[in-house]
Amino acid sequence: MTQAANSPTSDETLRWVELTRMGKERYKATNGRGGVLPIGPIEDPDFTPVELLLAALAGCAAADIDLITGKRVDPTTFEMRATGHKVRDEAGSHLVELTIQLDVRFPEGADGDRAREMLPRAIQQTRDRICTVGRTVALGEPVGYVEEDLSAREISRR
Repeated sequence: MTQAANSPTSDETLRWVELTRMGKERYKATNGRGGVLPIGPIEDPDFTPVELLLAALAGCAAADIDLITGKRVDPTTFEMRATGHKVRDEAGSHLVELTIQLDVRFPEGADGDRAREMLPRAIQQTRDRICTVGRTVALGEPVGYVEEDLSAREISRR
């Protein structure tokens, strides 16, 4: 894995989930706060891993944009759609044409006007600097796959 210059890793920077097999092609992701998320195949109503990646992209962008524009006024509409095409080519299986569509509207009035003015910059900042998920995908951080006995390793529960 690569590490950005001047970005040391530590217990404070570590983010993690644990994944447990629940049955054939069915898994449970658990975070350190006790949250649980079922993961299943495309035939099930549960999210697939690809859908979770799309949800993570949209969710990260939504949180950032909402934080920036919400300082003025709450939106009257805040909906997003994340899309991508799953392809298999010489590079293997991957997503292409990743797109986040946003429908964000604000009430009439001075605060709504200011939030509308802030929205394009909030989107740009989210895309280019703030959203950790989107930035990681865009930068192409390699993923390390390490086989090991996880029962013998304690993760900091921050």
